[in-house]
Amino acid sequence: MSPRRAENEPLRRELLIDDPIEQFGSWFEEAEAVVPLAEAMALATVDSDGAPDARMVLLKGFGADGFRFHTNYGSTKGGQLDSSGRAALILYWRELDRQVRVRGTVRRLFKADSDAYFATRPRDSQLAAWASPQSQPIADRDQLEQRLAEVEERFAGGEVPRPDFWGGFILEPETIEFWQGGAGRLHDRFRYAREGGGWKLERLGP
Repeated sequence: MSPRRAENEPLRRELLIDDPIEQFGSWFEEAEAVVPLAEAMALATVDSDGAPDARMVLLKGFGADGFRFHTNYGSTKGGQLDSSGRAALILYWRELDRQVRVRGTVRRLFKADSDAYFATRPRDSQLAAWASPQSQPIADRDQLEQRLAEVEERFAGGEVPRPDFWGGFILEPETIEFWQGGAGRLHDRFRYAREGGGWKLERLGP
């Protein structure tokens, strides 16, 4: 059995940074030191009927403008993001007994930003982006491997450009909630909400 994680000290208001993005950066840095895949996050969307949908994606950057991730624009989530323009994210770090929830509006990244990130991906991942008809039915594994072989031949010996149907989104937060587990289920929750040109911070009941 893995060793029992030490319980967190109570989270006090004075320990939090006034800017939630800076606060996220502080927690994320701590998570990267102990969590195997700290950038893994659940992305929640809704379809045209208002039915919820969710899946795991990877955080690929954050800053004052928001939280970034990438996908196939023709995928189910890509269509839902384009249609509704809203989404939510959750990052959960079990090793720290912490989670961060983010809700807000979503838009596509500028093409130059998507190009720049795509260029940093391993070649295998670049080829897979071209080969996979994400979220679409396929006959079997052989069909997928055949598509990959065709893409490998197409770009043999050269750079792999970003396909037009693949790129980034950015979630511009309206609320960011920080949760930390506590003894006896007296957890700590703080929510930042946009207010004017700044942020309103308040404690929530666990």
